[in-house]
Amino acid sequence: MWDTSKDYRILVANKSRENYLNLMPTASFRGSWNKKMAIESAKLMNGDFQSLLYCYLEGKELVNSPNVDNLIKSANEIIGYLGGKDWNKTFLNNSSKDDKQKTLENIAKIRFFLDSVLGLKERLALGSIDDPIVGIDIKVGRIMSVSKHPHADSLMICNVNLGSRAITVVTNDLEVKEDNVVGVSLLPPQTFIEITSEGMFLGMDGSVLKNVEGGIGEMPKGIPMQSLNETRNLVELYLKK
Repeated sequence: MWDTSKDYRILVANKSRENYLNLMPTASFRGSWNKKMAIESAKLMNGDFQSLLYCYLEGKELVNSPNVDNLIKSANEIIGYLGGKDWNKTFLNNSSKDDKQKTLENIAKIRFFLDSVLGLKERLALGSIDDPIVGIDIKVGRIMSVSKHPHADSLMICNVNLGSRAITVVTNDLEVKEDNVVGVSLLPPQTFIEITSEGMFLGMDGSVLKNVEGGIGEMPKGIPMQSLNETRNLVELYLKK
């Protein structure tokens, strides 16, 4: 039987919702948005998450359950309350120079929450899998630009195309180059000396895998299982915090 109470996909999505609710009361984004409803809608998700965690449904019944559909609907409503599909650009454009880095960090955290919920149906459709890696998205990306971290010689900042959007990834592999096709674990955002990273490159023996198979924005094909070990560890750590 599929024990949904231990399903990493549901647990990560709910954890990201809790972190979102901790963040939003003190968020001071500039622009036209409905802060009260952006918070209230996330609070109301709790009932659907609790139902999913203890429903013991399996297969298509779980994937197509009203609770999953309700959560996705609520996430889309939150996007509306934040200001619509370009909410993140609006918040960033309206931020002051001094607040820009903090705004970027908070935007990344909100995006992780929304992506965790909006992608829940697709991840659950993979079936009953007891592995932390299914808790987050792993996609093929193409590095569009690379620059040195302004405050750390041992780090590189990469702008990565995922097809539907671009993200920033900070890596300690100094050999990454523009046009490298990489696998990216879309992990909870982490800030490395004032630069927020929205994911981590899959790698082996300290180096990034640079010729990953698969279409941009799709799940990588034929990657070594060992390259997923760090992702597993970080997902487990995220749920324990």
